[in-house]
Amino acid sequence: MKTIIKKPIITEKATMASEKQNRFTFVVDKGANKIEIKKAVENMYGVHITKVRTMTYGGGKSSVKYTNKGIVEQPSNPWKKAIVTVAEGETIDLFNNF
Repeated sequence: MKTIIKKPIITEKATMASEKQNRFTFVVDKGANKIEIKKAVENMYGVHITKVRTMTYGGGKSSVKYTNKGIVEQPSNPWKKAIVTVAEGETIDLFNNF
């Protein structure tokens, strides 16, 4: 069984969105769709999800290496981010869920 939710993203912007708009951000599996992400978050944290937004990052040419065989472009590692909106009155405790 594949793991859909890889890890939560805890940045300044994501923390602000979780406090003010009840939105939580996760790094998810690249092949997961919105329905699978919704079910995984609901099962893992026991909350109701109202909306899921996804974004895919990376995969393009990122770093250039100058070698004796010429210029080599190395692709970046692609990853997917999901922003889930939790139902009003519910929250996810990312720090105490072990």
